[in-house]
Amino acid sequence: MRRSLNFILGLCCLLLAAIGVLLPLLPTTPFVLLAAFFFSRSSPRFHALLLNHRLFGPIIRDWENYGVIPLRVKLFSSSMMLVMVSYPVFFQPLPLWVDVSAVVTVLIALVYIWSRPSVRSSI
Repeated sequence: MRRSLNFILGLCCLLLAAIGVLLPLLPTTPFVLLAAFFFSRSSPRFHALLLNHRLFGPIIRDWENYGVIPLRVKLFSSSMMLVMVSYPVFFQPLPLWVDVSAVVTVLIALVYIWSRPSVRSSI
């Protein structure tokens, strides 16, 4: 039962990642990392497919083995988050609590992303 749930969650994350490729509002990389996590617990075949993927494989391996988020991924994801939260906060008449929630969420994500190493440690 747990394995099936992990597999379904992996598929859902992969679907969200695919949608994120088309919609800049939805981040792709975190969903691919989550899919890899769920597949590692449910399907060695799907996990291996992600690890061997041309674009996502190196990012997943760096994350799984070293907890590293490459600098280019940090810069891209940070800029996309800031751009995507700026438009509604500054140009849409939304309730103050929505604006504050969006800004706080992005700030928490940015702190987490930038607290991770950008390169593998030489230890």
